Amino acid sequence: MPIDDASERLAAVHDKIARAERLADRSEAATTLIAISKMHDAGAIRPLIAAGQRVFGENRVQEAAAKWPELRETTSGIALHLVGQLQSNKADEAVALFDAIHSVDRPSLVTALARAMDKAGKRPDCFVQVNIGDEAQKGGCPVPDLPVLLAEARAADLPVVGLMCVPPLDVDAAPYFALLAKLARDHGLAGLSMGMSGDYETAVTLGATQVRVGTALFGDRV
Repeated sequence: MPIDDASERLAAVHDKIARAERLADRSEAATTLIAISKMHDAGAIRPLIAAGQRVFGENRVQEAAAKWPELRETTSGIALHLVGQLQSNKADEAVALFDAIHSVDRPSLVTALARAMDKAGKRPDCFVQVNIGDEAQKGGCPVPDLPVLLAEARAADLPVVGLMCVPPLDVDAAPYFALLAKLARDHGLAGLSMGMSGDYETAVTLGATQVRVGTALFGDRV
C-alpha cells in the first residue's frame, strides 16, 4: 500500500472518529484507534507507520512475534495490543510482547497472566472480554459471570482497565455497545474496547475508548 493511500485512509478514519465524538459531545481524541494488522505483513504495515499510526492490534501471539520485533526496532513509540483469543500456555509470550491484552475471559487465563506478569515484572493493560451476544461460537465471559471474573482478576492484581466485546454479525451493534458501556459503568471501569471497521462510528458515539479497525485502513485482503 503506497504511503499516500495509507495517509488518506488513516485521515478518513480519524475524521469519522472525530465526527462521532462531536455528535456524542465527547472530548476530542477520547478514542484510541487500534489498527488491526493481523494477516498483513511488514510491507503492508510500514506505510501506516510512516503515516503516523502507532497503535496496532494482532490476533495471534505467534504471528505478532514473527513481524513486530523487527518493526519496533526501526520505529519508537509503537504500542501493540492482543485482540484475539489467548491460550493460557501463551501467557508468558503475550505478556512479553504486548502492551495490552483485550481477551481476558476465564479464570484459568487470569491465573496464567498473573503468573506471567509477576515473572516478567511487566503488567500490560487488560480488558475483560464479554460474550455480549451470548454466542456459543465466540470467546468471552458470559454476562452473568462477569462480576466473579472481575473480582478474580482484581484479586490477582491484573491491571484491568476496561471491557471488550465483539457483537453478533449482521445486526444493529448499538444495543450491544450500550450494554457493554453499562456493564463497565456498573463495575467502575473506564475502558471500552468496541467497534470495528463496519461499526466503529456507532461505538464511538456510545463511549468506545478503543476501536479496532482493520479493513478500513488496510483494505480487503485478497
